[in-house]
Amino acid sequence: MSNTLKSSASRSVPRVALFVTCLADAMRPSVGFAALKLLQDAGCKVEVPTQQTCCGQPAFNSGDTKDTAVLARRFIELFEPYDYVVGPSGSCVGMTRAHYPEALADDAAWAERARRLGERTFELMSFLVDVMHYKPTGVQFPATATYHDSCSGLRELGVFEQPRALLGAVSGLEMKALEGNDVCCGFGGTFCVKYPAISNAVVSEKAAAVQRSGVQVLLGGDLGCLMNMAGKLHRNGSPVRVYHAAEVLAGMADAPAVGEKG
Repeated sequence: MSNTLKSSASRSVPRVALFVTCLADAMRPSVGFAALKLLQDAGCKVEVPTQQTCCGQPAFNSGDTKDTAVLARRFIELFEPYDYVVGPSGSCVGMTRAHYPEALADDAAWAERARRLGERTFELMSFLVDVMHYKPTGVQFPATATYHDSCSGLRELGVFEQPRALLGAVSGLEMKALEGNDVCCGFGGTFCVKYPAISNAVVSEKAAAVQRSGVQVLLGGDLGCLMNMAGKLHRNGSPVRVYHAAEVLAGMADAPAVGEKG
């Protein structure tokens, strides 16, 4: 990050663009609203660009770099004016930070723009802790819970301690370790569609580990992973409820859990 950007952000309230992500928009808008509240509570001026689209991850993972490049250029143009871009998904943010330069490798100018924007693009938990030094106050959630670390958030972005630090400030919440917390849940975006048998075998192991932990709630930072695990837990007849960590941190976990009917 340039010294100019650091100086500008430190002198004023940071102008943050909320990257909602497709799944949050289509399947669980409460995650987007929770992210919005947390960013505002942390002292940010938040805007939600209404013309944002898919980041291109499904196309990229399917080998369609041509269409990915189109979506990447659109994303860059839309989000470049902001001090920071923040999204409640390690996989989507990982796409923009780690893979846009690759998708745009045949155009040096665009690849450099992607790299520069990537320096200002953060997964929600990481941004709250590492950039805003935020700590929630007055939030209660009396429950036992465990946390699943998504592959992209953990391996591409280094998100591990941040959600645990934030959740540690929630009154009444007892966190327990999850066996294999850093092992894939079997979602993998298009992977679960292309290889359903393998995906089901992987999520079966994950669900069994969650149930062995004896917790009431499963938390995580990627909605795709949470939907996958919630579905398997429900089919197994498990009473474990599933929430995005942002919903708990924002005091919005009184709504139906992932996969539950309203």
